[in-house]
Amino acid sequence: MGRNAAAAVKKISNVEIRPLMGNDAIARGAWEAGVRVAAAYPGTPSTEILECIAVFPEEDIRAQWSTNEKVALDVAIGASFEGVRALAVMKHVGLNVAADALMSMTYIGVNGGLVIVVCDDPGIHSSQNEQDTRILARFAMVPVLEPSDAEEALAYTRAAFDLSEKFDTPVILRSTTRLSHTRSPVTLAERIDLPRRDFNENPKKNVMIPSHARIRHSALIEREKKVAEFFETFELTRWEKAETDVGIVTSSISYGYVKEVLPNASILKLGGSYPLPEKTIRDFAASVERLIVVEELEPAIENQIRIWNIDVKGKEYFSRMGELSPELVRDGFIRAGVLTPESGVADVFEIESTPRPPVLCPGCPHTSSYMALRQVEARVAGDIGCYTLAAGEPLSAIDTCVSMGSSIANAIGMEKSGVETRPIVATIGDSTFLHAGIPSLIDAVYNDADITIMLLDNHTVAMTGGQDYPGTGKTLRGKETHHIEFEDICRAVGVKWVQTVDSYDLAALYKALREAIDFKGVSVLISDRPCVIDPVKIKGETMTVIADNCTACQSCMNTGCPSISWSDAWFDGRHKVKIDPNTCIGCALCPQVCPSDAIQPLDRS
Repeated sequence: MGRNAAAAVKKISNVEIRPLMGNDAIARGAWEAGVRVAAAYPGTPSTEILECIAVFPEEDIRAQWSTNEKVALDVAIGASFEGVRALAVMKHVGLNVAADALMSMTYIGVNGGLVIVVCDDPGIHSSQNEQDTRILARFAMVPVLEPSDAEEALAYTRAAFDLSEKFDTPVILRSTTRLSHTRSPVTLAERIDLPRRDFNENPKKNVMIPSHARIRHSALIEREKKVAEFFETFELTRWEKAETDVGIVTSSISYGYVKEVLPNASILKLGGSYPLPEKTIRDFAASVERLIVVEELEPAIENQIRIWNIDVKGKEYFSRMGELSPELVRDGFIRAGVLTPESGVADVFEIESTPRPPVLCPGCPHTSSYMALRQVEARVAGDIGCYTLAAGEPLSAIDTCVSMGSSIANAIGMEKSGVETRPIVATIGDSTFLHAGIPSLIDAVYNDADITIMLLDNHTVAMTGGQDYPGTGKTLRGKETHHIEFEDICRAVGVKWVQTVDSYDLAALYKALREAIDFKGVSVLISDRPCVIDPVKIKGETMTVIADNCTACQSCMNTGCPSISWSDAWFDGRHKVKIDPNTCIGCALCPQVCPSDAIQPLDRS
């Protein structure tokens, strides 16, 4: 089973039950459903799904990392055209990248079942926003299923493929960070091997030119009505009849919170949040005195119920921002007058965590790049990745960050504005560059922008855990494949100044950056070092501080390295420093900035 699944397996009457994380369960559900092709771009909280799928035999399911989410969806679409079940996986902001293909595919429909797993991030644990996928799904008129635990994650994944083929539609399975990364018991089943459907030789359905799209749009409207009727008796929707003074409509992970806080309330647990079953909801509303919707994030369900002129409340009591919890749900019901401050969850407690600001890892090769940028006082357009952490103290070297691949085009706009007098530099990671940076690089060359691009090549997709991608020359399953050369790409699109420098060589890096900035036109400086997620590749001599030599100048502290901290020794009214030998990886950046030769290799003899 998946890499993150627990080893423990329990058998009850020949039924296998295994504790699985939500993402593991989705992967298992795809395998059980007979999926033949799966593609994704890694993004928290969705990453583990493809990693878990890759554990299953390749003869069962072809699984791959794609260069971005649109490519992943297009790969899955191609497999669907050929009559096999296919899966695309991404985080919520990835659906923005794939939206162009989605908006056409919702008109076309499917041949083999097509499911898109989208993992939202309420609370913004690892994202640039917390958009609600249900809003975009409604815009695309694509059905949405929302499991509430790992058991349902598996079952709903299987059901999503059946729904897709029954109604000739892509289906979105919406997860959230809490569901994706929470473990619970799951009942396993065997894989179903479905025969491949013949290719549908129907250009009027498959080819979206205007005359065909007009016909398919009417079919889309009719499909929406039929799916809504089906959801009236959908087996994954559950009406739990109990006390009638208040009725709760809910779905997804919110259901668990409601059950914990109001165990005796009548609950309509929706299996799908779009399209909604109007008759079922009307009947439920008529059976209770008050109707309240509990959902994360936007009032997607609540607004639709209100359109039907049903008296309903929701976001008056529950925030549109952040993820819910039993404590927050309890507080919402107190505001609603359903609970008193003395009632509700008996075991609610507050956990005080020790705050730890996000920082780059000890020895991170991105550190030196931003130290260099700080020296030249550049205007820096940043991008999405670990290196975005350089926006904080003490590096403070990033001025903007918008979305994957935006940095280069942002830098172009800054330069074309004619306002900025400082050097303009775009920083972008290696995987992000392949994901969405190449078109902007071409634009920069084509429009003769005078900017510098620092391509931060750490040989992996680091922020999501170190996945492979075209720059590593390895596939999802670890097979050797073609290795992308970044210098070749840059020169192929017309960049005249390209140079690769060792990220740990500060002098060479500073020199190359100044040359790149002095070059008139587009210059690309590749700062190259493997990520410390694989310390075997880069482990050097552990460093230590010779206390007698330390002048407390703070130069090494300004690298932001977590291995360096203040010591109890003082010099001229300031703390001297020390280095934690257990976390230092020997990158040797700190001795390069130390003016007093106080930082030297640790003598372990």
